[in-house]
Amino acid sequence: MGDSKEAKVLSKYGRLVPSDDMVREKGLVFYAADTMNNWKISMMLEELKVPYDVIFVDLMKNAQKKPGYMKNNPNGRTPTLIDNTVEPPFSVFESGAILIYLAEKYKSPLLPSDIQGRSEVIQWLMWQMSGLGPMMGQTMYFKRIAYPVTEDAEKRLGFPLKRYEKETIRLYTVLNNRLENRDFICGKGRGAYSIADIACYGYASSHWWTGVDVSKMPH
Repeated sequence: MGDSKEAKVLSKYGRLVPSDDMVREKGLVFYAADTMNNWKISMMLEELKVPYDVIFVDLMKNAQKKPGYMKNNPNGRTPTLIDNTVEPPFSVFESGAILIYLAEKYKSPLLPSDIQGRSEVIQWLMWQMSGLGPMMGQTMYFKRIAYPVTEDAEKRLGFPLKRYEKETIRLYTVLNNRLENRDFICGKGRGAYSIADIACYGYASSHWWTGVDVSKMPH
């Protein structure tokens, strides 16, 4: 994915570029890996219909730990956004912070302007970032990666695996209950599409990664 020497068109708005010296001089640059946290930003940029360049961050080669990358993201994770439309360029890390930054920059209705509506969306965004994402990630890691290669896995990993799986189920249940008689997470009536939905969608649609049974969660 990251070996091409030419820019590759991803969509009407996005390009995959192989290096920093090929990005648009005055545009948005999205440093990304193919994970659910990064999908949020791709979705947001497409919703905003703004031009952007993507630079692939190869997690298998620890590209996110290189000094040049960590200058813009001291946490050494993905995603990272560089806004070259302002002077000096401005970097944003953490997926939720990027969603808020983009919504505010482009005055998007995906983050309501009224204080209560805005607070509701941010509450659910924080819920995803602090709960659904991390717990689902831990369940996936212990079940699919650690457990199969650990000697005496049930004895050594059984407790943490069951704990994370139980919490993942609880969080999926919270989301399912919230969406009963609703089309979207936030807003009056059946709700309105927002960055809270963007944040949760990738995790909800990838429940199979955790091996959690959601057959009784129709919403």
